[in-house]
Amino acid sequence: MIVSAIRSRKFLPPKDNLWDLFSEISFKENSILAVTSKVVAIGEGRCIPVDKITKDRLAIRESDKYLPRKSAPSGLVMHTIKNNMMIASAGVDESNGKGYYILWPKDPQASAKKIWQFLTKKFKVKNLGVIITDSRLVPLRRGVVGVAIGYFGFKPLRDYRGKKDLFGRKFKMETSNLPDSLASAAVLEMGEGAEQTPLAVISDIPYIKFSPTFSNIKIPEKEDMFYPLLSAVKWKRGGSGKSQ
Repeated sequence: MIVSAIRSRKFLPPKDNLWDLFSEISFKENSILAVTSKVVAIGEGRCIPVDKITKDRLAIRESDKYLPRKSAPSGLVMHTIKNNMMIASAGVDESNGKGYYILWPKDPQASAKKIWQFLTKKFKVKNLGVIITDSRLVPLRRGVVGVAIGYFGFKPLRDYRGKKDLFGRKFKMETSNLPDSLASAAVLEMGEGAEQTPLAVISDIPYIKFSPTFSNIKIPEKEDMFYPLLSAVKWKRGGSGKSQ
């Protein structure tokens, strides 16, 4: 697998031309484009001046569920659930924002599909995937890793169920989460600071199955292995993106 980060011009909030940004890249068949949620959000105008609202109030408005900041050690982050993912502050970020809070794209899944449609038409390719990335913390680990908040164009799970391991034992529940795994590799290459590389092309991935349809990998909370932990705290209901 090859991951190539792509340097671009500065992408400027509160709104910039996302489609113009894609003119700086080229594709070949059987590749996946990783693009940061930040530039997608700026392309959609999802930016709020920092002097208009506090970050916590905005995070509450954008979240599905949240815990007050005082619940976190030292109050460093606000724990939230948004789009069936645990993420700090509902994805609201001010780094590289030039005086704006940058939200997540309104509908990351729809945004990924729209980008896929644009790229397949522009570059006349059939087998192409798109991942919209962000960064998140992992429990009991320092540092952030990449996560896919939206994806399109490929099957998201590599299924081992029914197959045999090295010693002939059949797998019963093993599946690999490809969008998040690829997002982690892409985010590592793109960086977290002033690298100015919001895009990455991932190629030579032999186990990817490209498809122009969408398969969902979300798990209902009550079926999740971590439900005992998720249900052990008193979440408050957020605004789910609605103005308050």
